[in-house]
Amino acid sequence: MLEQIEGSKAMARTIALCRPQVVCAYPITPQTHIVEGLGDLVRTGALDNCEFINVESEFAALSVAIGASAAGARAYTATASQGLLFMAEAVYNAAGLGLPIVMTLGNRAIGAPINIWNDHSDAMAMRESGWIQLFAETNQESADLHILAFKLAEELSVPTMVCVDGFILTHAVERVDIPDQKAVDDFLPPFEPVQVLDPNDPISIGAMVGPDAFTEVRYLQYYKQHTAMGLIVDQAAQFERRFGRASGGLLREYATADAETIVVALGSINGTIKDVIDEMREEGLRIGLVTLVTFRPFPTHALQKALAHASDIVVIDRSVDVGMGGPLASNVDLSLRNLASAPDIHSAIVGLGGRAVTKSSLHRLFRQALIQPWEGPHFLDLNEKVIAREIHRRGKARRSGPAAENILKHLERERTERFLTRENADER
Repeated sequence: MLEQIEGSKAMARTIALCRPQVVCAYPITPQTHIVEGLGDLVRTGALDNCEFINVESEFAALSVAIGASAAGARAYTATASQGLLFMAEAVYNAAGLGLPIVMTLGNRAIGAPINIWNDHSDAMAMRESGWIQLFAETNQESADLHILAFKLAEELSVPTMVCVDGFILTHAVERVDIPDQKAVDDFLPPFEPVQVLDPNDPISIGAMVGPDAFTEVRYLQYYKQHTAMGLIVDQAAQFERRFGRASGGLLREYATADAETIVVALGSINGTIKDVIDEMREEGLRIGLVTLVTFRPFPTHALQKALAHASDIVVIDRSVDVGMGGPLASNVDLSLRNLASAPDIHSAIVGLGGRAVTKSSLHRLFRQALIQPWEGPHFLDLNEKVIAREIHRRGKARRSGPAAENILKHLERERTERFLTRENADER
């Protein structure tokens, strides 16, 4: 049923329809409304046969979920940013133990300096942990991907992370079609664990493994991820047949059939990119978009097929691999190297710490790619004047001070100068 609803509440309602038996909750912005919503559903009895556990930290949240999943319960948790880093050991443990936990990640920048706004730094920090990572473009997909995530996780016995852009999706109010319980039950069968701790059939989970077997254990994780490729495609097709709308899958193409330049991106920014592509195509420019839904496992072959005919690829990253550039760009570049005539890859770092990515900025970026592509990562809308001042400061004095605070002072000085200039102009 279509409802005008906040993204977090739509996710909470849909997660409840998946009948989790244990929800482990520790609030952190911008994920808080999701677990609050689930807590209300448990309290009122709308979500029954579920234990809602308030824990003392993010590390505890995933640790409790690990214990619940190992005991045979359908387990769920959510986090963001520093919360994901705090549970990093448990993130790797959940994957290494092959436990089908589903976790929502409300994507948010990682400090220092502290920042509560959206980018993809947190998801990228855990991209090699062994979790499947699915990225939502819209709030409808944010809800739908959780149904797919539970089924995928439990089919393969591998943890799955649903990545949703903080504030842009979690706090946005828009129309979402929330399915009924029967539809979800028909698609997602009751949980039957592959492994379970049972006093009547004692086993060990997570025992010590030495050099003689560790490579083989890791290889099986790698094998599971690649097995997931086909299952993700099959699940998306089943979902569309059952619910009457497309969701999930490996990637989506938009206006790529004749495109000479193709943009590749993750998450909610794809909506703005589509608007820019429509406007540029009205001018006769042949540009298209590939939206990645699945980031881990990385859909190499599907991406090769989608990009093979393009001459230039612009990769949009909302995070930065310090010392290298855009992590998504690195993955795309690696995927295309074996093509007979690989297109040129142009990396753009955008929207860090929640900075607005406007249509006008994207127009400039894409036109530059069409006319005179750049080398190395390009930081969109970088304030080069402020950067030059800070580099100059560091060259002049050993004790130049903290960069973040210096930059804030520079920006405040600029704002004051602009204000005084306007006042003087008004007086004249």
